Amino acid sequence: MSKVVPCMWFNGDAEDAAKFYTSLVPNSEITHVQRNVSDGPSGKTGSVLVVEFTVAGQPLVALNGGMKMEYTHAISLMIHCDDQAQVDSVWSAFLAHGGKEEQCGWLRDRWGVAWQVVPKVMFEFLSSPDRAAAARAMQAMMKMVKLDSDALRRAFEGKSAA
Repeated sequence: MSKVVPCMWFNGDAEDAAKFYTSLVPNSEITHVQRNVSDGPSGKTGSVLVVEFTVAGQPLVALNGGMKMEYTHAISLMIHCDDQAQVDSVWSAFLAHGGKEEQCGWLRDRWGVAWQVVPKVMFEFLSSPDRAAAARAMQAMMKMVKLDSDALRRAFEGKSAA
């Protein structure tokens, strides 16, 4: 069966991006590097054309497209983090490598790709049959930059507005 694999456009640094992305979370690796077979818009013969990799088991492709393209919020990559320690680790890694914080668990990496760094517990809160509790968690999230699992839990439980 065919599968859908997101392809990310870069201007000469696809391999650097893939190396960084695969360093973020377990079950991530570069699986293949395809080099240019001749000189062209995407680079010189032997330079990296395509990098196939996985992040947390999700296959992705990085393409050196030969010119700079801008990313928008129309698509983002979401990392479901097991706990707050993983949220903190991934968030810090992005910022340490030129990333910029946004809001509600979103940030931009140094290439402009939009990422959402979300604790798995957030999905439990939002899908709760207790709609008032879910709304409190959502409202707390909307006030955050990096998501804070403990503050979200307190809001969900009605113990604070976070």
